[in-house]
Amino acid sequence: MPMTTFATAETKDADVNGTKFVYRTLGPKDGVPVLFLHHLTGVMDDWDPRLIDGIAASHPVILFDNRGLGGTDGIAPATVDEMAVDAVAFVNALGIEKVDLFGFSLGGFVAQAFVQREPGLVRKIILAGTGPAGGEGISGVGALIQNAFQKAGATGKHPKHFLFFTETAEGQAAGDEFLSRLEERTENRDAPARDETIGAQIAAIDNWGGSEATDLSTVEHPVFVANGDEDIMVPTVNSFDLAKRLPNARLSIFPSTGHGGIFQHHKLFVQQALEFLR
Repeated sequence: MPMTTFATAETKDADVNGTKFVYRTLGPKDGVPVLFLHHLTGVMDDWDPRLIDGIAASHPVILFDNRGLGGTDGIAPATVDEMAVDAVAFVNALGIEKVDLFGFSLGGFVAQAFVQREPGLVRKIILAGTGPAGGEGISGVGALIQNAFQKAGATGKHPKHFLFFTETAEGQAAGDEFLSRLEERTENRDAPARDETIGAQIAAIDNWGGSEATDLSTVEHPVFVANGDEDIMVPTVNSFDLAKRLPNARLSIFPSTGHGGIFQHHKLFVQQALEFLR
């Protein structure tokens, strides 16, 4: 029987307090699963297949759409804390006793709220391209997105070329490769994010960025913080701040890369993530 991959994983659904949540699982059956928490607008198909298949080679992986996103029913909440409540409820609905959290960008905010709400449910945490509540330059993402769409329209490129990657030749080539990989799953693809969901997520990000800083000294779990050194969506200084404020954190910064540094340097990042999760 061929191994399940990002491109072939079956889309399943679970009842979470009366709401249908969609999800996919891949990787080994045994071990602590890695729960992936996604970025603004991100649905299951927006994860980099190289990253997912790389982690799933050694660890069970769970991809899911949180409330109101992609194929999951309901209305997306407009706060990070509510998103974390839904993520916890999803894990509980699957009957899982312990997870590793992988939070990218907005998903990293959710991961922080998740572990502070349910510390006993979490073993280890990876925080990529993300930052703490009240972090520098996190609010106002709507203007960044608008600017990226204008650049995309003028150049015939995708907005992620400008949001996730630097505007150097190397960065734009990495963007081409990343976007090409996102098309590798050709069947049973996820539904795109709805406009009202995107609006709620932007409100949640602005609220997180404008909030008071939270005390992270109580998060004693092992944490791996990663980012590119030229992140414009969640400025890289926030990754340094997270690593400083979390008592058991390690930090990896990729040179000459943006918000999507973990995708541009997926081979090295997967190697680092597997070492951390081991």
